[in-house]
Amino acid sequence: MTQRDATDEALRALAEPRRRAILRLVAHDELAAGEIAAAFEVSRTAISQHVTVLKNAGLLTERRDGTRRLYRARPEGLAELRELLDEMWAGALDVARRLVEADRGLSGTDEKVVRAS
Repeated sequence: MTQRDATDEALRALAEPRRRAILRLVAHDELAAGEIAAAFEVSRTAISQHVTVLKNAGLLTERRDGTRRLYRARPEGLAELRELLDEMWAGALDVARRLVEADRGLSGTDEKVVRAS
């Protein structure tokens, strides 16, 4: 799977609000499947399906402890997504800076002069 495919899959997985909520639940604590399901007013089967989507997207890790399945967020699974968002944010800030400069009638060299004075 390419980085782009992984990012696309993560975005699809996170498009569903319950999946984002599950990811928040396990962001700092490892939780059993039953503990995750107890936080929602839907069936355990529905939560299990959401957990499976998150696992397949590389956003959750599963560990077995006897008969229990424990889940934790995989920060590295969000790395590619974070890179994409960081790039988009930097680009948006650059566009905003240029719009402000244009509105004020400044060019890149004029801005340096204004800041220096």
